[in-house]
This record gives sequence, structure tokens and C-alpha cells, in this order.
Amino acid sequence: DAPVAAAPSLTDETGGAPSADALVPGSASPSASPSTVKPSPTRKVTPKPARTTAPSRQLERSSTPSGTAARTTASGGLSAELQQVVTLVNQERAKAGCKALSVDSKLTLAAQRHSQDQADHKKMSHDGSDGSDVGDRLDRAGYAWRAYGENVAWNQQSPAAVMDAWMNSPGHRANILNCSFTEIGVGVARSNGPYWTQDFGTPR
Repeated sequence: DAPVAAAPSLTDETGGAPSADALVPGSASPSASPSTVKPSPTRKVTPKPARTTAPSRQLERSSTPSGTAARTTASGGLSAELQQVVTLVNQERAKAGCKALSVDSKLTLAAQRHSQDQADHKKMSHDGSDGSDVGDRLDRAGYAWRAYGENVAWNQQSPAAVMDAWMNSPGHRANILNCSFTEIGVGVARSNGPYWTQDFGTPR
């Protein structure tokens, strides 16, 4: 088992910031640290050697969606391993009455870059090594978002294992079962890990 970190749904921040257990590389059991980006300043989520809770991060832009540009609906060039993560996500969403997420190549690019960044620096966090947050990374990948969420995890050895860890953490589960999200990107970096990232989005 290994650590995970998440960014829950928008509705979660209205009644107090949701939290989930968080463990760091080197810990023996699963962990979660939800991260929700808000327009106001947020606290950094830094893995510690013991179980901790952390505020969730999330952001929704006030502007309304514009345009109906076609989005990527196929596998988006995902490996079989990452496609399995998406399949498991959509199975859980179906049980909860949410529509399936489509794979977006820009979300996938952002997720893969963040997984590799975490692996390169041996640090599980929603903060990039350059201080970037989720929104920054989605902007850099060219994803025009209205709302987003992110789950990260370290050291789960298979798609089933990482999904089990995420689904057993309130913050991560909230992202996966957030019916307002319509798209997903997934990344994994196996050096020093694996380090997993799920980026969820609702496009503008």
C-alpha cells in the first residue's frame, strides 16, 4: 500500500474543507491528501512521515462555458495500464449515476508531466517542483478549464491497487464521483514509484 493525494469536488468546499489521510513515500499503508485549489490562497500539501490531513484544493472559474469544440473521446493514446485506470473510474461513476469521463489529451499531458516531476524529485505533492499548482499545469498544457480536480498517489503497483486506495479515501472518491467533471487525463511515472496522477476537468 502507498500514499495518495486528491483534489475533491467543488461542493465539498462549501461546508468546510474536506480532508483525507495522507502518507508519504516510505510509509507502509495507503494515504490520501485531498487538494482543492480555490481563488483564495491555499496551503501547501506536504507529505509527512505520519498520517496527516490536509485541506482540499479546487477551482471553478466564474465564466460560463463558451463554444462547443469537439473534445477527445477515445483513449487519447493512453497505454493499456492507464486506460485501465480510466475504465475503473468510469465503472465507479456508473455505480454512482455519473456519466463516463472521456479522455482528453491535454489533461493526460498535464497528468503525465506531473507524475514525472514527482518521480524526479521523489516527492508526492499537488505542488510542482517549480511551485506550480494544478491550474498552472493545466494552463501550460493548453487545457481551457472551468473546473478541475486532481488525485495523486505513490507506490501502488497496479491500476486496481491505486483505484482501491483512492476509492477508500473520501477526498479522492469525491473527485472520482464528481458528476460535474466530464473529462480525465491519467499519468504514471515508474521511477522511484510508481507515481500516479489523475487530472479531472470540466472544459470551458
